[in-house]
Amino acid sequence: MSSFTNHSIESAPAASKPILEGAKAAMGFVPNLFAGMAEAPALLEGYTTLAGIFDKTDLTETERQIILMTNNRLNGCTYCMAAHTSISQGAGVPADVIESLRDGTPIADPKLEALRQFAEVINETRGWPSEAQLDAFLDAGYTRQTVLEVILGTSLKVLSNYTNHVAETPLDKAFARNAWSPKQAVGV
Repeated sequence: MSSFTNHSIESAPAASKPILEGAKAAMGFVPNLFAGMAEAPALLEGYTTLAGIFDKTDLTETERQIILMTNNRLNGCTYCMAAHTSISQGAGVPADVIESLRDGTPIADPKLEALRQFAEVINETRGWPSEAQLDAFLDAGYTRQTVLEVILGTSLKVLSNYTNHVAETPLDKAFARNAWSPKQAVGV
């Protein structure tokens, strides 16, 4: 069992309290990811700030979720797969795309599939895509800006996925209907 604390607003370090209060106001609850990250206020602030920046990219919500969920799957993060499935459903990401991301199977739309594959490449190569992989991604209609935004999304998932692994973050009731296991995914 993890020895990390899932903080309440009351028990959190002072620097984490405003972020937890903001999350509760926006979502109606404090996600357990935030409650665990609250132990290190700089991590919580860094994660929420980076998430806000990622939301400002030129990527669509579906494209952002493809990057995030691909990393969640590859990193085996059960918490984030369930949470981002719920987020994706609420944001109107097509059900077949969500299913492909959860299972690690190809997306029917060729451009979105190119994004999924490139997000895998960035994760699996630790940012060392081959020239052919980079060219294939650009040939699919994406730009060099998108290449860097994939790296941004990947780095965001390192913060949350690794925190969830170390802290053994319990799944929130709000995400329980979308629980996920790495056994569901192809090749994991």
